[in-house]
Amino acid sequence: MQAMILAAGFGTRLLPYTLSRPKPLFPILNQPLLLLTIRRLQRAGFDHIVVNCHHLREQIVHALQQISGVLVQEETSILGTGGGLRLALPQFRDEPVLVTNGDIYHTIDYRYLYESHIQNGGAVTMAMHDCPRFNTVAVRDGHIYSFDDRSQGQVLAFTGLHVLDPKVLEVIPVAEEYSIIDGYRRLLEQGQRIVAVRVDDCFWTDMGTVEDYLALHGSLLTGRIPIWPELMEIAGRLSHGQGGDRFTSSSRCCLSDTTQLERDVTLHDWVCVGDDAVIERQVQLQRSVVWDGVRIAEGRKVVDQLVAL
Repeated sequence: MQAMILAAGFGTRLLPYTLSRPKPLFPILNQPLLLLTIRRLQRAGFDHIVVNCHHLREQIVHALQQISGVLVQEETSILGTGGGLRLALPQFRDEPVLVTNGDIYHTIDYRYLYESHIQNGGAVTMAMHDCPRFNTVAVRDGHIYSFDDRSQGQVLAFTGLHVLDPKVLEVIPVAEEYSIIDGYRRLLEQGQRIVAVRVDDCFWTDMGTVEDYLALHGSLLTGRIPIWPELMEIAGRLSHGQGGDRFTSSSRCCLSDTTQLERDVTLHDWVCVGDDAVIERQVQLQRSVVWDGVRIAEGRKVVDQLVAL
């Protein structure tokens, strides 16, 4: 099975943090989301994965250079979701390709979606759910009815996960910015079927803003949403309750093995602290994420913040 991860965007809603790190490499419980997504795909049986990149692409190239079965597609200009897929067409095998965004955390079953596409006979299969914040697509009788006319059927949200037959990409202009949704509009106009697979029972977030990013960590550490098995294997130390003589905690914490906590540090609610971060004396952390290598000065109180270099 083959897949493509879209990881080329600027992540403007996460400025200024995306000035120094591309959004797909933002850590989730101290592990880059893009690497976790690749592990999940490979564990589900995807042995050929294309990842496109543009913004700060040298970081993504470096992060993926040792991963077998992954092809990195560097793009010198923004091509959009459709343009990136079209550029990758020569790299795809003659079989369906699963497409996912590089900035979402979800519990959707990749293999189930892929096999559903093979069985349903449509040109495209889109994973849809009821998410009022993003509901824009009209679905009727198990198929996409319209991306514009919301008066018919039920209006649902596109999760960003879809499976397509590579031949549908042939109509997209080469090396031009293009939205895959515009391509799907053309398919509907031509009378082709786009199947909607409902995934309402799954968790999904696009990690689009700092608030979303912090909320994801809070939900993971407090048990409101499941932690990916791939993440549990490498997430570092997860602790709950009293933290010994270095710090006191009334929180669920994810601490790197190289985190340096000085005495009299207090952690509340939930906290995630990365590799080689130094938390000096009498610091209070609450509902916050601290990235690798950050030093928090003595006596600071950090609440509801992402702290990066």
